[in-house]
Amino acid sequence: MASSAVSWGKTMRLKTLQGFTLLELMIVVAIIGILAAIAYPSYQDSVRKSRRADARAVLLEAAQFMERRYTENLTGGYAGVTLPTTLQASPKDGSTKYYNITLTNLAANTFTLNAAPTGAQSSDVCGTLTLTNAGVKGQASGKTVDQCWR
Repeated sequence: MASSAVSWGKTMRLKTLQGFTLLELMIVVAIIGILAAIAYPSYQDSVRKSRRADARAVLLEAAQFMERRYTENLTGGYAGVTLPTTLQASPKDGSTKYYNITLTNLAANTFTLNAAPTGAQSSDVCGTLTLTNAGVKGQASGKTVDQCWR
């Protein structure tokens, strides 16, 4: 009788299951889906912030360009100045542009630079970023100026 009990135990050991059940696989898929639903919007927000930071850098560089032109042309000020093509979009290099940089309110002693979001960046909550000759920073809508310019 003892020998039949031993052989029954050996049989059970030989029939061990391998792999995953469908239920286990569905639980893993659900967990991955939940993590992706949380992570993807955060990733998109980080991408928008980095594009906005690049646009701010181009705006500041364009403002420096305008100040250099002003000091070179003391009698005419900003009158007749246009931005070089390298400062008319952000990012400056690459084929996909996310901001169009324009010069408005141009007068002898004043200017306003605008960075208008375009393409994939057009859903940015800050909207159009602005910078004046006096260094006043602004944005069209959404968050506060500090949130959009930091």
